[in-house]
Amino acid sequence: MFFHDICLFYCKLLTNFARKKLSHNRNNFTKAMKLRLFLVTAAMAAACAVQAQHVMNVNTKKTGAPVPETMYGLFFEDINFAADGGLYGELVKNRSFEFPQSYMGWRVFGNVQLKDDGPFERCPHYVVLSDPGHSERRTGLQNEGYFGIGVEKDKEYRFSVWAKAPQGSSQIRVQLINEHAMYERQNFSEVKLDVSGNEWKRYEVTIKATRTEPKANLRIFLSSKNPICLEHVSLFPADTYKNRQNGLRRDLAQALEDMHPGVFRFPGGCIVEGTTLDTRYQWKNTIGPVENRPLNRNRWEDTFDHRYFADYYQSYGLGFFEFFQLCEDIGAEPLPVLSVGLSCQFQNKQESAHAAMDELQPFIDDCLDLIEFANGPADSEWGKKRAEMGHPAPFNMKFIGVGNEQWDTPYFDRLKPFVKAIREKYPDIKIVGTSGPDSEGKMFEKGWDAMTEQKADLVDEHFYRNEQWFLATPEGKEKYGNCGAMRYDSYPRKGPKVFAGEYACHGKGKKWNHFETSLYEAAFMTGLERNADIVEMATYAPLFAHVDGWQWRPDMIWYDNLRMFKSVSYYVQQMYATNRGTNVLSLTTSDALGKKQVPVAGQEGQDGLFASAVYDKDTNEIVVKVVNTSKQQQPIALNLQGMKGERTAKTLTLSHNGSMDDENTLDQPEKIKPVEGTVQCEAGAKQTVLNDQVPAMSFRLYRIEK
Repeated sequence: MFFHDICLFYCKLLTNFARKKLSHNRNNFTKAMKLRLFLVTAAMAAACAVQAQHVMNVNTKKTGAPVPETMYGLFFEDINFAADGGLYGELVKNRSFEFPQSYMGWRVFGNVQLKDDGPFERCPHYVVLSDPGHSERRTGLQNEGYFGIGVEKDKEYRFSVWAKAPQGSSQIRVQLINEHAMYERQNFSEVKLDVSGNEWKRYEVTIKATRTEPKANLRIFLSSKNPICLEHVSLFPADTYKNRQNGLRRDLAQALEDMHPGVFRFPGGCIVEGTTLDTRYQWKNTIGPVENRPLNRNRWEDTFDHRYFADYYQSYGLGFFEFFQLCEDIGAEPLPVLSVGLSCQFQNKQESAHAAMDELQPFIDDCLDLIEFANGPADSEWGKKRAEMGHPAPFNMKFIGVGNEQWDTPYFDRLKPFVKAIREKYPDIKIVGTSGPDSEGKMFEKGWDAMTEQKADLVDEHFYRNEQWFLATPEGKEKYGNCGAMRYDSYPRKGPKVFAGEYACHGKGKKWNHFETSLYEAAFMTGLERNADIVEMATYAPLFAHVDGWQWRPDMIWYDNLRMFKSVSYYVQQMYATNRGTNVLSLTTSDALGKKQVPVAGQEGQDGLFASAVYDKDTNEIVVKVVNTSKQQQPIALNLQGMKGERTAKTLTLSHNGSMDDENTLDQPEKIKPVEGTVQCEAGAKQTVLNDQVPAMSFRLYRIEK
């Protein structure tokens, strides 16, 4: 029956009903006409709803390509104070006085001397606290932490320091303070630490916070006439992730574990390259005793003068061993990325800024040695160093990235000897190359050609793009070409696989976290899932941001010194990662002309709907993901071909609570999060059918037992 016939049928039916109901009383004529108008409108709306229902056919009888276990993962880069001041649990800034301005982060008072002949070769600086010369004066120092030091009432903190007493014995008072509080005392917690002997030793005491203070300071008083030498002054929560001494901030690490990522890419990002080669991230400097890991200047310290942080350095306390350990803890495959001998090409246009072709061997050795560090036996040179750090068993690394976001001939030429050396010594390691910083265009295509020629296993694509790109609107296609959820449908099925290594939807004119752009990321990801035969992994970026120290947004997880919240983008990623399934299923609908079956990917006549489906053989469930990017509720019917009988589908829905600019905050960390529910599946004539109304601007996931 045609749409107008349906409307006419309902109009006549309901008009007759109105006449019979009210004809006995002519005074009710006006009421009758109003009722008629109402019923006609309702009839037309009902007819429209029937006509507009979107029927999606899910073939549950035939499983498609396996969904890689690495499909949905995490990318970590030390931007936005993601490591020191973020994931890394250390609360003291510049703990070894190695910043170029040695007292940055500290305030010193009284008789304090800085020396550089300390016990650690690569961190030689320390301070000597001596008598101030008067009984009513004080000597000491005070650390501001990272935008303050966050402590919670009744929780314990481990203060440690390397120290010696040149005159036999000495003592310090260690305090947690709030110098701006209106209490009688600035300090609210204090312990004393006795030091004896003129030999460097590590001392540790526990200090318990008696108040919750998000921006406390650490203060140390000399409380003896005798001098004392202090090096590597440290303060950690006793309750770190997995309770490790050189540990991670528990809530942030737990959020990573809760996402169940399949892969973890680290340590960057642009810090792999460095503004200059000597400031690139060097993994060999990040292992061994934490006290002897040298300071590094962060690539993001002075990149943005409109978001400038002069104290942004890397302590390397969170190093490659800790990264590998974290991957093991959260069940993710490690994907380290190392330098190809190029400093940041954006910041360095001259060839002299990069390692020459005949200077690449140390960089190649870094790659080969890293593989041995991760996978070698405990009696190998680098495997022994891993074992000495407490992990005799290999980490079983399978991937290595060479170069971050480089492009053109300088990268292609330098990559060749890396590929040759890795293939010869470690043929089973998968090599990840890059297509550069663009998601399309001549340089992007040139990158793919080069990676295919060099037989890279995966190509790392990056795209920070606007709504038009992610939705593949006509404007988006005109400007960018191949974009949106059908981007990978046309990719060649031979050659390297795809790694979508950095991506996020950046709203046009509003580059910050909000619901709308997160929803468009969910829509785009249906295309990743549908093309799991060519897309092997994908990681949103960036991961972390401190609310007082960000330089780039949007970001997945935000935090201050005590609290954190997961963005809507986090929940999108989590919904995919925890409902990955094992095999792709065909999900199609009729095209606009009704002539063929096509993907549900926001195409003409699909009213902003995107969808994909997988089978999970571990739970024997069908998982369907539907994203409605329109501003109207959309009725859908899922024809579950190959299934019969009634079912109860479990649902998980992510929708906004008002404005599309809504987002979670520190004060409302769960304002927007997935909501569980159910919907009944009916026994159709040929297959099980799920009928539902998908809310406007929402992401709904269905799990249906097969």
